[in-house]
Amino acid sequence: MQGGSTGIGYGLKYQARCIADVKADTDHTSFLTGTLSLKEENEVHLIRLSSAGTELICEGLFSHPNEIWDLASCPFDQRIFSTVFSSGETYGAAIWQIPELYGQLNSPQLEKIAALDAHSSKIKCTLWWPTGRHDKLVSIDEQNLFLWSFDTSKKNAQVQSQESAGVLHSLSGGAWDPHDYNALALTCESSVQLWDLRTMKKTNSIDHPHVRNLDYNVKRKFMLVTAEDESGIHIWDLRMLKFPVLELPGHAHWTWTVKCNPEYEDLILSAGTDSAVNLWRASPPSGDKPSSESFDSPNRPVDPLLNSYSDYEDSVYGLAWSYREPWIFASLSYDGRVVVESTKPHLPRK
Repeated sequence: MQGGSTGIGYGLKYQARCIADVKADTDHTSFLTGTLSLKEENEVHLIRLSSAGTELICEGLFSHPNEIWDLASCPFDQRIFSTVFSSGETYGAAIWQIPELYGQLNSPQLEKIAALDAHSSKIKCTLWWPTGRHDKLVSIDEQNLFLWSFDTSKKNAQVQSQESAGVLHSLSGGAWDPHDYNALALTCESSVQLWDLRTMKKTNSIDHPHVRNLDYNVKRKFMLVTAEDESGIHIWDLRMLKFPVLELPGHAHWTWTVKCNPEYEDLILSAGTDSAVNLWRASPPSGDKPSSESFDSPNRPVDPLLNSYSDYEDSVYGLAWSYREPWIFASLSYDGRVVVESTKPHLPRK
């Protein structure tokens, strides 16, 4: 099923790869995105969906000193976020605070409130504690996992513990389990590694090469979704790791990223280098009792693809569901185009 040009667009000045929902903003549906220009001064945009839901408004535009490769919003403070950035061959990560805006578009500079500067390898991403106010933050580089303690009042971050994944593995990203705050899933070249933050040790692994991205299902315990370069999307039950419990075809080219909906347990978004965003309904078998939001029904159509959004001219690298309005998502293509869409036509009828 092909989607038309129904989304609300917003253009960045430069190329970009990452976008994040501002989860802590409970009054607005808002997103943060950052640019990836090699020669120009990079920017962080704070954009909000208008109350009527008809346009995207820039609430703040801030200069950022380097190319932004990863961006994550703090789950308990809407003014705090983290970035992974590069300058030439040098990579770094930092936590930033947005100044009070008071409606002014020409905002003061971002305040760097902590540098995550313990890395010696190429930093890949940062992960915030999944929900609520907490002082823990994880950063991942190609070889190591760092657990940080972040103090907002003192404006500093200190390494609490760290561990190497081993020289045979090159880490590329990860996700924090929303059902078990001691558990992480990390992607590397040949497998998905499951880690326990209490021991800082690997507890298990999924031997599956070329996993590009992954996400936990917020509404279904033990469910992990992976996006793979060429073999599409796999859904895993963490209690049975030998084979996936469900497979989705993915994209015409590489499947780059997947995001599970924060409220509707069977809705999954994926994006890829085929310049498309796909909306899936995936109902893996589960021993848990399905919630009222489940799509499981005798009349469920066989085709898991609900819609394909093709309003892009470049690869789509960034996806973010809105936690405030979970039927809304934002996507970001490499040419700097942000599109916000509503999935309401595809939600289950009550």
